[in-house]
Amino acid sequence: MRWSKTLLLQKLTCLRFSFSSPFLIGSSMVVFAVSMACALAFFGIYAAGAICLALLMILLLLIRQDELAAVVVIIVHLYVDWYLALRVVAPVLAALLLCCFFLLRSSHYPWAELRAPFLWLCFLCLTIIPAIQGGITLYDRLFYYPNIIAGAMLMFWLGSVVGRSLVSVKHVFQWLAFFAALIAIHTIIQGKSGVFLLSWSHMDAYIADHKNYYLPGNPHVIRPGSFFIDPDWSSSFFAITLFLPLSLLVKCISWRARVLYLVEIVLLVIALLFTYSTGAVLAAGAGALTFFSLGVAPRYRWRMILGLFLGLLALVLLLPEDIALFLHHATDAGNLNLRLGVWHTALRVITAFPLSGIGLGLYAYLQRAEGFRVPAQFLPLAQPHNSYLELAAMAGLPVLVIFLVLLCWFLAHAWMIWQRAVGRDRTLLAGGISLVVALTFSSLSINAWTLPPLSAIGWLLLGCISSPLLSDLHRVDMEG
Repeated sequence: MRWSKTLLLQKLTCLRFSFSSPFLIGSSMVVFAVSMACALAFFGIYAAGAICLALLMILLLLIRQDELAAVVVIIVHLYVDWYLALRVVAPVLAALLLCCFFLLRSSHYPWAELRAPFLWLCFLCLTIIPAIQGGITLYDRLFYYPNIIAGAMLMFWLGSVVGRSLVSVKHVFQWLAFFAALIAIHTIIQGKSGVFLLSWSHMDAYIADHKNYYLPGNPHVIRPGSFFIDPDWSSSFFAITLFLPLSLLVKCISWRARVLYLVEIVLLVIALLFTYSTGAVLAAGAGALTFFSLGVAPRYRWRMILGLFLGLLALVLLLPEDIALFLHHATDAGNLNLRLGVWHTALRVITAFPLSGIGLGLYAYLQRAEGFRVPAQFLPLAQPHNSYLELAAMAGLPVLVIFLVLLCWFLAHAWMIWQRAVGRDRTLLAGGISLVVALTFSSLSINAWTLPPLSAIGWLLLGCISSPLLSDLHRVDMEG
């Protein structure tokens, strides 16, 4: 009888929550709309945006959608901090979220301590002087230390707290995959019609000054960058987020969910193709090999190979012109020679300043690396198009070593968690590991790990899949 009363009480609590949640969401949305209208009328668009963002985060905390709140930080990183150039909104938002999660911690929503605090402390301290030396402009002062250095720790910690279970990790994957699909649609529209949705006039002028990043030798072909602006950055975004719906597709058993994830994969692949980025495609290949090894059971690998072959065949048949343009761009020796020249210049800078670097700043690098520029780099550039060379040249080799130790340390933790997992849970974790591997390879050709929106995604997902709170590794997951 005692057991039945307890069960009845649990059922009534769930029923009450099911009725109160729609009311809470509906009333919150009304308050949200009224507040936005008032803020627009009295304070302007930036104040209205801040108020709406605050209300949205409060709503998500009230209904405990912690995973969606973390993905909102990524969205703010891209559109507000990067595209609108406000720079530090997302790091502040991540810090506030961590404070809220700490205050709201409970047995159902546990707190995770920051792991490897000594390594993070070294990373934060060793970069202070280079950040001061390179902070010539306000842009550089807000770009590197708050986002790339402190932001890395905040996003990783946020991922560790949010990734409290495999269900939570899956929800992060689902929300981020959905967001990536929306960016893919935006990119496809921009690439084929030239229309930039939700654009701002100052960025339209900037993109026009760069001639819409047209394909060299084909000025009528636009390389769309979406809200990343530069197509090399957007292509890396598609190359890494591709493994989120892919892991969800392999993991799920519901045919409706599989159709959704398959559509997201198709959108991401097409958007990646329209950027015509060789480095991103190679990074996606490195991630695919990782996922093939870790996320696909041996008895299903032939299906994966067949699906990959059919997908490539469909691309060749449906988009032959775009495939031809991509191959032509990939085999262009001029781009490779310029990239090699940029790396050679960075190596000369590192040789001259191996311990301290020349300062964490794009403008500082543009000025101070000019005396080391080799003839193959026929134009001055603000960064060496390689995250590892960038950290070493700007902040010194010790900073690069600490960064790599942090990356390898937490990848090793994710690997150990993957080993403890069974069945389809391994597929989910393999998707996160593949994303980090793809981002790491992409950083060899562009500044992926040192670009705030991409870096934030990498550290957040690395924190999720290596979280010490992951304890449900042996459950049977039958969800779609």
